Amino acid sequence: MVDDKEKNMKCLTFFLMLPETVKNRSKKSSKKANTSSTSSSSSNSSSSSSKLPPVCYEIITLKTKKKKKMAADIFPRKKPANSSSSTVQQYHQQNLSNNNLIPAPNWQGLYPTIRERNAVMFNNDLMADVHFVVGPPGGTQRLPGHKYVLAVGSSVFHAMFYGELAEDKDEIRIPDVEPAAFLAMLKYIYCDEIDLAADTVLATLYAAKKYIVPHLARACVNFLETSLSAKNACVLLSQSCLFEEPDLTQRCWEVIDAQAELALKSEGFCDIDFQTLESILRRETLNAKEIVVFEAALNWAEVECQRQDLALSIENKRKVLGKALYLIRIPTMALDDFANGAAQSGVLTLNETNDIFLWYTAAKKPELQFVSKARKGLVPQRCHRFQSCAYRSNQWRYRGRCDSIQFAVDKRVFIAGFGLYGSSCGSAEYSAKIELKRQGVVLGQNLSKYFSDGSSSTFPVWFEYPVQIEPDTFYTASVILDGNELSYFGQEGMTEVQCGKVTVQFQCSSDSTNGTGVQGGQIPELIFYA
Repeated sequence: MVDDKEKNMKCLTFFLMLPETVKNRSKKSSKKANTSSTSSSSSNSSSSSSKLPPVCYEIITLKTKKKKKMAADIFPRKKPANSSSSTVQQYHQQNLSNNNLIPAPNWQGLYPTIRERNAVMFNNDLMADVHFVVGPPGGTQRLPGHKYVLAVGSSVFHAMFYGELAEDKDEIRIPDVEPAAFLAMLKYIYCDEIDLAADTVLATLYAAKKYIVPHLARACVNFLETSLSAKNACVLLSQSCLFEEPDLTQRCWEVIDAQAELALKSEGFCDIDFQTLESILRRETLNAKEIVVFEAALNWAEVECQRQDLALSIENKRKVLGKALYLIRIPTMALDDFANGAAQSGVLTLNETNDIFLWYTAAKKPELQFVSKARKGLVPQRCHRFQSCAYRSNQWRYRGRCDSIQFAVDKRVFIAGFGLYGSSCGSAEYSAKIELKRQGVVLGQNLSKYFSDGSSSTFPVWFEYPVQIEPDTFYTASVILDGNELSYFGQEGMTEVQCGKVTVQFQCSSDSTNGTGVQGGQIPELIFYA
């Protein structure tokens, strides 16, 4: 026997007679049966039963005190090759290109969670109650949707389908969103999956902003920040201002300032709008020669003429540049750069060319419309990893061997070059091949010469362009020196150095074949922008 307490804890099912009049009659017939004999009880019971109306039953299940289980707990996901997860992935792949997929019979039973069942509806005509014609004319794609799912995922869709001004349309045209971007947004809403690609992430960000899907928008911004480089920084700067993403805007400026010449020479620079062009030309911290800025502006003007269907002429280039031309600091160019470049470009008028030449040579300088103050650029920071340096009779010897060290930073920086030691016995000239690698891939290298004056100071050797360094990843700095073997070398090296707001960690490199390590050797300084 099971006691009463245990019975109450179990899930019991019993039959309850309805309505109330039926309950009362049943009770009376039961009392009569108890007071009568067995034989009369049979007849009375039979008689009363025949007079009662048909009995209605309702099944009631009592709740237990056990913890509730989710569907995924009751139906755990199986792991064979033909499991539901692989089936879901199969549906995803098919639905990306085929929105007429018919699920298998009783498909609901294949998926234990509501998320997986919703995912089957992604880009699927089954039960679709709205369709979207997405893309510009000539490149449209018709995509199915389910109002309830869309309204749960976006406040814009909720207002569109269930708001006060909702319109009951079976087909909605969206010409300003690319089909691939719209599909990426739908995949997030239906499947809770973020699937971004470099060639569609900007369009996806636009869609996420338009339909107010903030978590997808944030994922797009994070994707752009991690893929940010000098090649796309100018375009992303333009888009980040359009989308009002200040963090992304700041990251773009960091890259453009430090790697200005690479950014200005990129194809993406020619795709920016006029407002972004002006903001770049005004930039005080732009780390570039002014002749590079001038040439980049002319390249932009040429592409802008094509966008406006104007003939490629000097007059039209100047026309599209407008007042932005005067933001180029032509008087700050080296005289050779001006004489062989800007002065012969044809963009400047004869009077402007004469006045600028006078600006270079005359004691009484003429007034110019151009900005005549040089840009400040960026001030490089130096991370010195040794506490002292020394030289001995058995001096540091090179003989064409490699000195190398590995380092990592906690914030994004741009390595502009290395500070190197020089001769310990008077002035001498050195030839240095510097190199920067990440996991064996060369990111930057340069072969140059520098002159040392015999002091224990370090002497800068620069890369052609600053190299972008991502945080929390070890990079390998290497140098092969050729010159006077009587050289200074560092000692009392530190494994961690705080340089401004940047923390730099050092460790030995297997590429080092000349004795340099954390405790002593060469490459005493990293020169960087932050």
